[in-house]
Amino acid sequence: MITPALPLSHERREPQASADESITAWALAARGGDPAAVDRFVRALHRDVIRYVAHLCADPQAVDDLAQDTFLRALGSLHRFEGRSSARTWLLAIARRAVADSLRNTAVRPRAADLSDWEPAVELAQPRGLPGFDDGVALLELLASLPDERREAFVLTQLLGMPYAEAAELSDCPVGTVRSRVARARATLMALLAEAEQPPLVASPALAAA
Repeated sequence: MITPALPLSHERREPQASADESITAWALAARGGDPAAVDRFVRALHRDVIRYVAHLCADPQAVDDLAQDTFLRALGSLHRFEGRSSARTWLLAIARRAVADSLRNTAVRPRAADLSDWEPAVELAQPRGLPGFDDGVALLELLASLPDERREAFVLTQLLGMPYAEAAELSDCPVGTVRSRVARARATLMALLAEAEQPPLVASPALAAA
């Protein structure tokens, strides 16, 4: 089986920049009361918000509620959005605060998520078009093994295609720190993927009979 490929840091960079400009323009138009622009803004970023909160929150079943909360907060704050950063960075910052508020306000006892809990989150967060992932290990399960800060940096830059500078702004850390976190996350994921590729050890007949 071919080892699943990890997304490269330069993938989709130019198309993503163009898309961000359009989304920011829709946000500014939505601020002015254009209902069509509101619809385009929400549709364009809904999947990114779902993926992001799925990787941040401790409860996969809360993903939809957190995404809804994010958009409700954003639409209520659009009048303050001035386009100084991309609308996507601005919205994901709101999503980050929504998750943080949820974690602070809800007492969550750690528990091992069973398969039925993880299936919706895997489906929502699974990247499309990456060779090998259809018959490989779910990326979400691999990412769950990373430290929170490295996982967030990887999701923002490698899965959502956010420029490192914007990811640094969102994470409130230097660009170099984001690059370091992504590099370490990639190294860990590659090691896990390589480990998954190893065939299971089979005991020899002599050992089995001993």
